[in-house]
Amino acid sequence: MSSTQPTQRLPLFALLSANAISLTGNVLTMIAIPWFVLQTTGSPSKTGLTAFFTALPAIIAGIFGGAIIDRLGYKRASIISDLASGLTVALIPLLYYTVGLEFWQLLALVFLGALLDAPGATARSSLLPDLAELADIRLERVTAWDDGISRASRLLGAPLAGVLIVLVGPAQALWLDAASFMLSAALTAWAVPAAKRDADESPQNYLADLREGISYIRHDRLILAIVISVMITNFLDVSLSSVALPVYVKELYGSAFDLGLLIATFGGAAFTGAMIFSAIGHRLPRRLTFAVSFIIVGLRFWALALFPPLPVLLVLHALTGVAAGALNPILATVQYERIPATMRARVFGTITAGAFLGMPLGVLITGYALEWVGLRPVLLTLGTLYLITTLSLLINPALREMDRQPEPDAPLAEAV
Repeated sequence: MSSTQPTQRLPLFALLSANAISLTGNVLTMIAIPWFVLQTTGSPSKTGLTAFFTALPAIIAGIFGGAIIDRLGYKRASIISDLASGLTVALIPLLYYTVGLEFWQLLALVFLGALLDAPGATARSSLLPDLAELADIRLERVTAWDDGISRASRLLGAPLAGVLIVLVGPAQALWLDAASFMLSAALTAWAVPAAKRDADESPQNYLADLREGISYIRHDRLILAIVISVMITNFLDVSLSSVALPVYVKELYGSAFDLGLLIATFGGAAFTGAMIFSAIGHRLPRRLTFAVSFIIVGLRFWALALFPPLPVLLVLHALTGVAAGALNPILATVQYERIPATMRARVFGTITAGAFLGMPLGVLITGYALEWVGLRPVLLTLGTLYLITTLSLLINPALREMDRQPEPDAPLAEAV
């Protein structure tokens, strides 16, 4: 690596900081809204329905938003998204404490908030490779830092959410999330430059851009295999985190603080795993590391099904969290290496849409399944499906390409 002036690293660290602020606020929402629904309705199915309306927008925004981001520019899209999301989140407590908030209105607001939030995350991800190059820092290390920040946000945001819910209630806690979006937008506007290719240099019409993003994934067998595998595991993960785990903690332990503690433990351990990967990840075989780590992460479903004491569950969450720390850095590095810079947002958005495709259905099914058959059968079913999916990663021939590093700006014909 060549020597780099400190000012050249400021944009990268500013973007990572903006992500940290925004993600910490999102963790508050992730805990506060399900708990608010459980507290006001007592219904797991309504909790699942709320999670459905939170997950569905990521698919819509992923499919239709990426091409808009490529045209608008990554920095501008990130700022607009943060400002709009902050306003939407602020409306939830504002309405609740003034004119009242009906359940259908809550669904509409969480849908709109998630719809506006997703493009901002895609835009910030698209900025990352150029800022890593500007800072002269290895891409594997930067993606590990980025994922570590996401994990650390769970570590800080989850117990903070639990404490805030206990002290002031779930609706009041959402004010902090709204403020986090505004602060993230301000930091991005101040310190992050526009990317080298911050808008598509030769835009086609909008539908052609959409087709191009989908076509890229369809013809790149590694990216397609990743999308399918992650779609299934996300279906199972969100069923646990957004529905089954809040119900589990409420029934067994009774406190939102314990829910925050479990999420924080997993997030903190995953942060540790990501930092370990940032130091040694470039020396590890990507495919084997990815598959084995994913298998270990799935063990938490089986641990939960045993209904262990909370301290035991915290230890198990820590162990599986460390393994989770390697997953997203590997995925992000592979994507940055293979996807041309001018197509990042539309391809990233389509990848996100595909990976999130099963999530709305997962939370909806899980909410009703918990009422029909109870916690243990649901957890065992989720754990079995997770194990089958992750074991298949060891034998999928497309994943062998993970260890090959193509040029990031190669034309489509060379990247497939």
